[in-house]
Amino acid sequence: MQPIAHRRTTKQRQIIVEELQNLRYHPTADQLYEIVRKRLPGISLSTVYRNLEILSAEGVIMKMDMAGTQKRFDGTVESHYHIRCVECGRLDDIDMLLACNLDEIARNYCDYSSVTHNLEFSGVCPDCLKRS
Repeated sequence: MQPIAHRRTTKQRQIIVEELQNLRYHPTADQLYEIVRKRLPGISLSTVYRNLEILSAEGVIMKMDMAGTQKRFDGTVESHYHIRCVECGRLDDIDMLLACNLDEIARNYCDYSSVTHNLEFSGVCPDCLKRS
């Protein structure tokens, strides 16, 4: 794990990034707080929230703020796709090739500039499937 590279690296931020990058799913701030607390028992929930906002603003992590859902956080900032469980809300990466020309196609249908996209698939996760 490489140290995070930004102006104000603190031990708390470093541990938050390390724990986030070690996860295969994308937790809420509350979920990440429970994980980070095992390494930093004295950390507060507000400190985790504040540092997640700073880290996402600096581009070290990705904040996913989809309509009608809790914010989730991703340790991978490179473009990639996600899948959300319609039962429990779990959010995972999908390891597939990006539709590279999708931005260009969309640009041909509108007057917008600097067009990018965020694509999220939905389905039922393996854990919810087992429970049903």
